[in-house]
Amino acid sequence: LGYGCMKVYLHSLGCRLNRSEIDDLGRQLSAAGHVLVSEPALADVCAVNTCAVTKQAERKSRRSLGAIHRANPDARIAALGCYATLDGQRLRALPGVIWVLPNSDKGQVAETIAALRKPDAATVRRAGDRPHRTRAFVKVQEGCDNRCSYCVTRILRGPSQSRPLLDIVSQVQELVQTGYHEVVLTGVNLGSYGRDLEARLELSDLVAAILSRTCIRRLRVSSLEPWDLDDSLLRMWNDPRLCRHFHVPLQSGCDEILQRMDRQTDCAAYSDLVYAIRRSVPDAAITTDVMVGFPGETDEHFQASIDFVSHVEFARLHVFPFSPRPGTKAAAMPDQISHPVRRERARLMRELGNQQSTTFLQAYVGQELEVLWESLRCDGRWQGLTDNYLRVVTTCAEDLRNQITRTRLLADSDGYLEGEIAS
Repeated sequence: LGYGCMKVYLHSLGCRLNRSEIDDLGRQLSAAGHVLVSEPALADVCAVNTCAVTKQAERKSRRSLGAIHRANPDARIAALGCYATLDGQRLRALPGVIWVLPNSDKGQVAETIAALRKPDAATVRRAGDRPHRTRAFVKVQEGCDNRCSYCVTRILRGPSQSRPLLDIVSQVQELVQTGYHEVVLTGVNLGSYGRDLEARLELSDLVAAILSRTCIRRLRVSSLEPWDLDDSLLRMWNDPRLCRHFHVPLQSGCDEILQRMDRQTDCAAYSDLVYAIRRSVPDAAITTDVMVGFPGETDEHFQASIDFVSHVEFARLHVFPFSPRPGTKAAAMPDQISHPVRRERARLMRELGNQQSTTFLQAYVGQELEVLWESLRCDGRWQGLTDNYLRVVTTCAEDLRNQITRTRLLADSDGYLEGEIAS
């Protein structure tokens, strides 16, 4: 790698957990005196946290690595994460890729670069500097003990392992001091947090500790399996700092398919949970994942899923066609669905999801909500998020980045809301 200050470009694909890992890597490298750059063309080293949850995710990972090499043929590239774990040999053959580090070896990138001679103090980004991003993603656990028949992540990430509670609270305190207003808790199976620790904690214990021991203005909880969201955790939302956003994967709105998926729920239980969330947390955004084309899914099963999603009325759908993953139970199931049928069902489900997203947005036109402003768009307008995950855009001559302002929501426009800063 050479010596002195290294310019490093970091990129993450896939889930929020990957994002939190790449953010952690960035903080480690900055603390060691290296400089994070916004474009691969400016970098000495590029690190990409890959994804392998579907074949499409694999293709996106390969394309990203190839695009980085084309942008900077001299950069040394590290391929990290799930795809590096699943098929490291294929990644090693890609031009520019020097390191292929599976999930178990991700720390080697930070250790290798941080071991180099530090630059002069003038080039080091100080901990108190304004954060590059406005939301910090904090990984609280790794791995999963569930046995969903389609999921390769459990194989690639291993069993559930939780971070110590005090370590997480300390990290959130440091992020607050750095200037972050929002922290997003992430994990492979976030709802299992603490069960493997000697003290036998629950996620509600961690949330309570963060809220009581830090002054973070917003705490967002990422994806929770429906069987992990109980009354004790739901009561945490009595604190207004908890963002009113629940991402609760459904996967299918058909009980027979849920059984084939080895999901620990059914449609009635899921519907009851949605009712409990809306009763306890008014104006909550409930978003979900829906898989279509699972082995054995008939037209009738798919219609049942469409009908259930229509009944629940989500704020947003993440729709993806089934992708057979190596080593999973579902990959070897009979009655695999053809690609054209999977694609068509995904199109129909996404169409429904777009309709529901529009309906959810329109319900807030005329209201005032607080928006955390994130960045300038290419058209010169600011964009940001409400606590219940509405994307808002506004025009303002002032620098709004990393500010939370009361904002009047004027109209919906192609997936976001037009806003005006309230006086």
